[in-house]
This record gives sequence, structure tokens and C-alpha cells, in this order.
Amino acid sequence: MSTSRIPAVAPENAGPLTRALYWFAKRKVGEVPEPFAVGAHHTGILVAGGVHEMLAEKVSKKLPANIREIAVYRTAWTIGCSWCVDFGTMLQRLDGLDIDRLQHIADYETSPHYTDDERAAIAYADAMTATPMTVTDEQVADLVERFGRAEVVELTYQIALENSRARNNHALGITAQGFSTDSCRVPWA
Repeated sequence: MSTSRIPAVAPENAGPLTRALYWFAKRKVGEVPEPFAVGAHHTGILVAGGVHEMLAEKVSKKLPANIREIAVYRTAWTIGCSWCVDFGTMLQRLDGLDIDRLQHIADYETSPHYTDDERAAIAYADAMTATPMTVTDEQVADLVERFGRAEVVELTYQIALENSRARNNHALGITAQGFSTDSCRVPWA
């Protein structure tokens, strides 16, 4: 049963556009993501968010997946969005990345499960997610040296996007759906 503060829109209560979007989402990830189903209360925001997510995914190919995904995961973990942690774990699994290392995310600075490049990206995610932000010129210069300018722009964008996603989902009480274990529950079940 859903624990979100605003209930998901069930398919039988959705309009034709939302039902079509549900079909597309289920086809893409195997189930309708709860943030999608809760967002269906405002079709315009749902469509805008969906288009934005698809475009961001399509163009975010300059940075190595392990760097991007671990920084995004750390952001979700820091904010405390169980849904984003769950979904992020699935994305890493589907990318063929080592998800066992995620249990060591709290100790990334000393854990042998992370490379120096991953540590730099995680530290940047932490600095961007802190309130107030603690990003330094030296940190950005180090990332540019490691990855390149376009790659740092991509990393920054993806961390900022995850901050938005995770804060949105956490505020609405949307919690893990089971994507990381391949047992997704339908939000309206």
C-alpha cells in the first residue's frame, strides 16, 4: 500500500493521456513509478517532468556511468529519499555496475570499493547537497582535470536534478517501491 502523502492516480481514474503515459512508463521500467503516479494529479507537470527526464537521460553520456550514478545515488542517500535510492540501485544494476559497494557509501572516503574519481564525484555531490552549498573552486578545478569541462557540467546537472527529484519525493512521502530487488509494487495496489 502506498505511503505517499498524496495518493497515486489509479489508471481507472486517469485520463487518456495519463493512461498512455502509464503504459509507456511500465514498458520502460517494468512498472509505473510512484512519483509518476502521484505527479499524475497535475498532467502538465507530469508531462514536463517526463520530457525533461528523457532528454536529460539521452544527453548525459559524456561522463562514465559509474561516476554519474554514484554521485546521484549519494545525493539521494544524503537527502534520505528511499525511492530514489531504490531506483538508483536498479539503474546501477542495469548498467552492470557493482551494487554491493552501495552498502559502503557512508564510508566512501576510506572504502576500497570506490576509486579516487568516484570519491571526488561523491565529495562534490555532498558539497552540492549541503545547505549552504560548500563547493570550492579547487574542487571544481580538480573535477575538470579528472573528467573535462563538459563532463563536470553533466555531473553538476545530474546532482542538481537528483536534489530536485529526491526533495520532491521525500516531501510527498514517496518511499521505496522495490525496483532494486526486481519486485516493484504498483502504487495503487
